[in-house]
Amino acid sequence: MSVLVLGRARARLAEAPTLTILLASLVAAAMLLAPTYLIVRVAGEGSKAWDIISASNTTDAVIRTAMLALAVTGASIAISVPLAWLTTRTDLPLKQLWTVLLVLPLVVPSYVGAFILVSALGPRGTLQDWLSPFGVERLPEVYGFSGAWLALTIFSYPYVFLPLRAAFQGLDPALEEAARGLGKSGIETFRRVILPQLRPAMMGGGLLIALYTLSDFGAVSILRFDSLTRIVYLQYTTAFDRSAAAALGLVLVMMALMLVLIEGVTRGAGRYYSQSQRRQPATVRLGHWRWPALLLCLLVVGIGVAMPVSVVTFWLVRGLQAGESIGFVQEAAFNSAYASGLAALVAVAAALPVVYLAVRHPSPASSLLEKATYAGFALPAITVALALVFFASNYAPTVYQTLGLLVFAYVVRFLPQAISACRSSLVQINPRTEEAARSLGHGPSRVFLRITAPQMLPGLSAGAVMVFLTAMKELPATLLLSPIGFHTLATEIWASTSEAFFARAALPALVLLALSGVPTALMVLREPAAHE
Repeated sequence: MSVLVLGRARARLAEAPTLTILLASLVAAAMLLAPTYLIVRVAGEGSKAWDIISASNTTDAVIRTAMLALAVTGASIAISVPLAWLTTRTDLPLKQLWTVLLVLPLVVPSYVGAFILVSALGPRGTLQDWLSPFGVERLPEVYGFSGAWLALTIFSYPYVFLPLRAAFQGLDPALEEAARGLGKSGIETFRRVILPQLRPAMMGGGLLIALYTLSDFGAVSILRFDSLTRIVYLQYTTAFDRSAAAALGLVLVMMALMLVLIEGVTRGAGRYYSQSQRRQPATVRLGHWRWPALLLCLLVVGIGVAMPVSVVTFWLVRGLQAGESIGFVQEAAFNSAYASGLAALVAVAAALPVVYLAVRHPSPASSLLEKATYAGFALPAITVALALVFFASNYAPTVYQTLGLLVFAYVVRFLPQAISACRSSLVQINPRTEEAARSLGHGPSRVFLRITAPQMLPGLSAGAVMVFLTAMKELPATLLLSPIGFHTLATEIWASTSEAFFARAALPALVLLALSGVPTALMVLREPAAHE
């Protein structure tokens, strides 16, 4: 009898994706809007577009960009794994505070972060001035590949740090205890038991960082590194060659597609949930390793948070001493938080059906839908924004320059962040708990709200925070799509720095950092404490 009931439950679960497939299809169609525009534009150019794509300088730019993406992704994962473990599984002092501080680099706009890096660590920067009395006449150059690698790593590693924290919180300690009971050392247990379970979070977060590196313009431009994205921007804004920019943008889409396919292969089809009832793990005592752990946290926070805050505060104080007029940015702060908050909610809501379909009902179609959502994140923001401007002005003029279109652009760009975090949580949930609830007569919506969603909460929170923080600093889409008179902190910073009014940009930059710490702190404070 129980077999029959379970069989019926499985049958009902098999029917459940009907509505999910519809929602996921709509989301995927929205994500494909910008690449479709590029394909149409490139197809109209014929052989000219192919000549641009196959040119030797395009190949060189692709190789440079791929090497930068690989270096930034590898370094970010190497930083994030120990930091995520320290802030979730150990007795690290003040680990909630460290968690909030370690996430904040994500909100620093890349162009601001790169400029701060140059002004602090450059050959004529602040550090050079401090070291000159000790005979240090010139520091190494921070421009080029090394500077772009450092800036993008330090200001994008939270893309993998947050999913990894959610993954650590979802691990079953029974597996680790069993390995230790078999005589495995702590390091071997981590390598053979814990690390394989972190693979979805590492691969998903690493994919986000690689795609972010592909699409970034601000850091590579200021640090004089000729990535493919910078060339696309120059074609749009300097050469006014939209056809060449579209062709090169399509190359970015192809690179993004290859990254998504590689991530899908490396992720594998393994099972990452436990058959036993989940419980909180015991806290790991760091002992004499506490001081190296604190030093690591201090080093990362020092470069990613303390250095930007100190440089921006220096701009603010210097401007006040010079009599600079610095107005309060209350309206811009509200607009930033409101639009970014809406984008975070919509992105998580849109990610859920895509993730559920791909994880619980895997198929070539569901895999394609999931991968299609990554297209918008790989493209330069100006390419996505111009595609939406083209679409809205020609086919939907009533939504042009409205808050709804701006939020939609944020979701198009940052939906993969929500998908990555939500997926890493869902794969750790045993589907038998959902099947058991369905066998007792509960509908799919009730099962999701009562069983699945509470267990996915770390991933949902991490995804929402990532979207919120990234949308707060988004510039090109905000400039092109926001309603008339709708100013955000990012646009205020850009308007001031573009005219070299750094003191005027200091206050909105500090408010941006402070405002971004609020949702991060709330997420950390809601986390359950580990058992002693």
